[in-house]
Formats: sequence, structure tokens, C-alpha cells
Amino acid sequence: MSHTSRLLRLSTAILMATTAVAAAAEPSAELVEAAKKEGKLTTIALPHSWCGYGDVIAGFKAKYPEITVNELNPDAGSGDEIEAIKANKGNTGDQAPDVIDVGLSFGPSSKAEGLIQPYKVATWDTIPDSAKDAEGYWYGDYYGVLSFVVNTDIVKELPKDWADLTKSDYANSVALAGDPRTSNQAVQAAYAAGLAKGETDAAKAGEAGLAHFAEINKAGNFVPVIGKSASLAQGSTPIVIAWDYNGLAWRDTLAGNPPLEVVVPESGVVAGVYVQAISAFAPHPNAAKLWMEYLYSDEGQLGYLKGYCHPIRFNDLVKNGKVPQEMLDKLPPAAAYEKAVFPTLDEQAAGKAVISGKWDSVVGANVQ
Repeated sequence: MSHTSRLLRLSTAILMATTAVAAAAEPSAELVEAAKKEGKLTTIALPHSWCGYGDVIAGFKAKYPEITVNELNPDAGSGDEIEAIKANKGNTGDQAPDVIDVGLSFGPSSKAEGLIQPYKVATWDTIPDSAKDAEGYWYGDYYGVLSFVVNTDIVKELPKDWADLTKSDYANSVALAGDPRTSNQAVQAAYAAGLAKGETDAAKAGEAGLAHFAEINKAGNFVPVIGKSASLAQGSTPIVIAWDYNGLAWRDTLAGNPPLEVVVPESGVVAGVYVQAISAFAPHPNAAKLWMEYLYSDEGQLGYLKGYCHPIRFNDLVKNGKVPQEMLDKLPPAAAYEKAVFPTLDEQAAGKAVISGKWDSVVGANVQ
């Protein structure tokens, strides 16, 4: 065989392999046809302002105009979504959700109760194992990480890591975006501070996190109020520890008055993940599967990122150059998210028990 012939065959093989990979990332023609035949998808609890869902839903409609999207109760919570499945087990009408988007804890519990069905999307292998059910009953869709949201009109030297929050530069400056005795966001902040101390055991990380916040309080840096965009703008809490997507949305809303910077800490990067699942009783199961394929496609994942929620496939998208530079420019550095830790439900429970139970005795700051 000539050298030219070998090159030609090699090129053809590479092209075929590339085409196969590209095809594998697309839903099958059979699924698309079956979904179009059903003609409807019923979602629940997807406000258009949350995580870019307005554009994501519009993108799905544009790609599959034959499928009507019926949106139930956009302001519902995770518990409401589960109750909607239970209440409509035998209902094939418009009140029965096909798909749900819920907090992590509702994935395993819904599987145990037989409320959801398994399905693995074409991009399944690029979803981290720690953020999905091995059998495909539920899978992470997007996440946020705990960050420092900083009013740079007041704070000139940005804190880079949890240890910095004890510095005298930040007197009367540091607030949590919730009460750690009741708020998961605040509990996870303390847990993250403990991980930054090098603790890997969940309960010990909780203890270390409490000790760190006791240091912040003793230094005179902790402000015992729930930090929000208003308190950031007013300067009463110039550093608020909050999910990054909240901080980025506040930054855009305030539009430079005052300017805000969102800093992902160098260590102790804790992610809070939401998960998708298909109802076991979905009236439109094929449309539900096609919706999942769209959400986990590059297009759907970038839709989440546009809304400042990091898609579960973020690291894979960045590695393969799929994220537009103008989108990256609006976010903290992509490398910061490579260190993100996804605590299991057991780890979250162990950390919460320590943090919520001992906050008063160890830190002694009445957040309200």
C-alpha cells in the first residue's frame, strides 16, 4: 500500500471516528420523532430569571417547535415538585410534571420512593461521578460555589482565601448570606472554611469551620446580620459569603453602583448542586428524555452558564474550548472551579449537625 493510500485511509478513519463521537452526543432520530409525536413537555419550578432558564426553555422550543412546553408553578420549591409527582400519579393531563429540577437530597429520596425513572443522556460520561446516580435515576445539572462577594468601593484589598477573613483589614466587614443555625448556604460556608483548614472528615471539617468563624468574630470582623445585595450596596456588610451565582447576579443588578467583585477562594471550594430527574409517571416520557438531552448538550449547559449557574459539565466544556471567551470574562477564573468539592448528603448532614448545633456555643454570634 502506498504512503498516500495509508494517509487517506487514516484520514478517513479519523473522520469516521469524529463523526461517530459527534453523532453520539446527539439524541437519536427515533427519540426525536417519538417526542414530537407526544407534542408536549410539562416542566415545574423553572422561573425564567433562575440560572438562565428563560433562554434555555426558548432554545428548546426553537430547536423542537413541534413540542409545546407547559410550565407549571415557576416559583415552586423542590418539595412542591415531589408532591406534584405524587398527586398526579394517574393523571396524564397538564398538572402532571414530566421532569423535575430539585436540590440534591431529593434525588436519592425520590429514587427510593419510586417517583423517578432512569435515563442516561448522550453526554453521561462527562458528568462527574460524584454528581450523579450510577443507575441514571438523577444527575447534577448545575451548581454554585461559596464565594466572597466584595464591595470594592470599601474593600480595596480582596480576600483570596478563608484565612484572610481574620485580617484586621476586614474589621466589621464579613457577613454570611443566612443564619448558620437554619440556612444551608451559611452552613456550607462554615463547612468550606473547615475544608480549607485541611480537614477531610465531615464532622471535623464542621468543627474546624466553627473555630475559624470564632476567630473571625473574635477579630471583630464578623457582622451578625444576613448579608444581601442591599447590605452590600449600603456598605454595612462589604463582604458577603454567598453562592457565586447570587453574587454575580447582584453585581449585574447593581451595575457598578457600587462595583462588586466575586472571589472564589483558593481552597475550601464547596459546590452546591441541583439535580434533574424524569418522573416515573411522566405523561410525555420521550419529550422528557429529549429535554434532558438538550439540557446536557453543549448548548443547554452554556445556557445555564449564561445565567451564572455553573453547568455540571463546566470543566469538560472549558477543556474542549466550548465556552465563549466573552462568557468566561464575566466569571471568576475557570481554574478556580477545578477544585470544587461536591459533598455527599451524608457529609452535608454530618457537617450541618456540628455547625448548626454548636454555632451559638463556639462562635456566639446571633445572626439575624
